[in-house]
Amino acid sequence: MISRIVRTLPVVLVLVSLAVQAEEPKKCSASAHECEQEIRRMLAGRRYLGLQVVELPHGGIIVKSVNDDGPAGRIKDEFMAGDRIIGVNGRDMTLATAKEFKQTLADAKETGVLFIIIQRRGAYRKVNTKLEAYPRAQIDKIIEQHLLKNHSVTPTQPPAQATASNQK
Repeated sequence: MISRIVRTLPVVLVLVSLAVQAEEPKKCSASAHECEQEIRRMLAGRRYLGLQVVELPHGGIIVKSVNDDGPAGRIKDEFMAGDRIIGVNGRDMTLATAKEFKQTLADAKETGVLFIIIQRRGAYRKVNTKLEAYPRAQIDKIIEQHLLKNHSVTPTQPPAQATASNQK
């Protein structure tokens, strides 16, 4: 009995160690400064709509939330949490994934013009809007979230000030 416990103890310790390592969040391998610069570079000139979407279990997407300062949020009462995205620029989104939705938005980058069909409480409506460049405040928020999650640090100075001082 004791010999069986002694034989299984190393296996149990390895499994516990692996479980603890799996729960630890992975950290970014770049420095916080490098990440800030890379995020700013990636988002420079990119456009966004200001909707967060969630995939439904059997296909399709719904609006999770609307950024008030984004293009979707400035069109009062057009987008609401829980709206189902039915189509974008003539593309069927009834069984789409979030990735397909994002690709459809990326495909509209030339003109930025979007017409979106949504379903809310059984009724359909068409929403016309345009993609816009990420505002500085939104980029700063994205950077701050990344630094907190992946570097366990907060920026020493607000990112907007850091960028402004670097551009002098």
